[in-house]
Amino acid sequence: MSKSLDPDEFFSCPGVILDVRSPGEYTQGHIPGAIAFPLFTDDERAQVGICYKQFGQSQAVELGLAIAGPKFAHFIAEARILAPDGVVRMYCWRGGMRSGGVAWVLEMAGFEVFLLRGGYKAFRRWGRSLFGVCQKIIILGGMTGTGKTDILHALARLGEQTLDLEHLANHRGSSYGALGQPPQPTNEQFWNLIALQWSKFQRQQRVWIEAESKRIGICRVPQEIFQQMERAPVIEIQRTREERLSLLVELYGAANRKDLIQATERIRKRLGGLVTQKAIHFIEQDQLYEGFDLILHYYDKTYSYYLEKRRGLVYAVDVSGKSSQEAAILVSETAQQIFNQDCA
Repeated sequence: MSKSLDPDEFFSCPGVILDVRSPGEYTQGHIPGAIAFPLFTDDERAQVGICYKQFGQSQAVELGLAIAGPKFAHFIAEARILAPDGVVRMYCWRGGMRSGGVAWVLEMAGFEVFLLRGGYKAFRRWGRSLFGVCQKIIILGGMTGTGKTDILHALARLGEQTLDLEHLANHRGSSYGALGQPPQPTNEQFWNLIALQWSKFQRQQRVWIEAESKRIGICRVPQEIFQQMERAPVIEIQRTREERLSLLVELYGAANRKDLIQATERIRKRLGGLVTQKAIHFIEQDQLYEGFDLILHYYDKTYSYYLEKRRGLVYAVDVSGKSSQEAAILVSETAQQIFNQDCA
């Protein structure tokens, strides 16, 4: 018989995770790593829902069985491919009949099944409750082009806990942030990704997060986490302007020039008409260094305004001439000094 588990137990168990909700529900948001394994199509789910409202539960169940019954052999065959060890974890919206029904079929075929008690809805509540858990956050700040993301990745390689919000959002957080990135997840899925990673952090260890605004493209940083970020100390990465421009050219050099121009047009009001036209001219002439030099004036002003609003302390670290790995070691040492001062 299948076992119903709370989220903490569910995630500690072995087995692939199967999401038996409809494709539309899965696309809107799902447990990270879960595989779509729909009992019903979107249309079939709608039919069952209408039947339930009009005629009640018994007839809706009968309709559901009539629709799903012919699929049972396929479910078993597909599950054997996805879970050759015969162990699966499974959930639906509320942990009710859909996951229960598929679990019954798979158990009859010899599978061991673990169900998420309360379903996806319970996972969402669990994830949201985690956002209020305090972590020892350190913000990795710095002006555009200082290589903060590369340093964040290098910190992860050093064994530090990191939360890469831009990676989870598929966006670099500026007008140019979507260039070269896959489509952004829904905000719901963005929060799901954060929740699962947040749950794995050790509270006694620091967590590095790159400085971000409340929005990263269409994704919003959870308010509870953003408030912690606002109070956290900032290690401000500094590099020479020449290095910053070189890093930006390296980052966006392969981007489609039309996309670069469109991104520049989106900040026309902030850059000013004349500066925008000059920057676009440089991009059209493939003179990205000169174009980004003009654009940086706007982003530098924006970052200066961000620093003025900071509640926490800011510690400047100059990493000019250093690789991302060397810079990561330096900022890690600086963070330890900050921690030692706080404990003294």
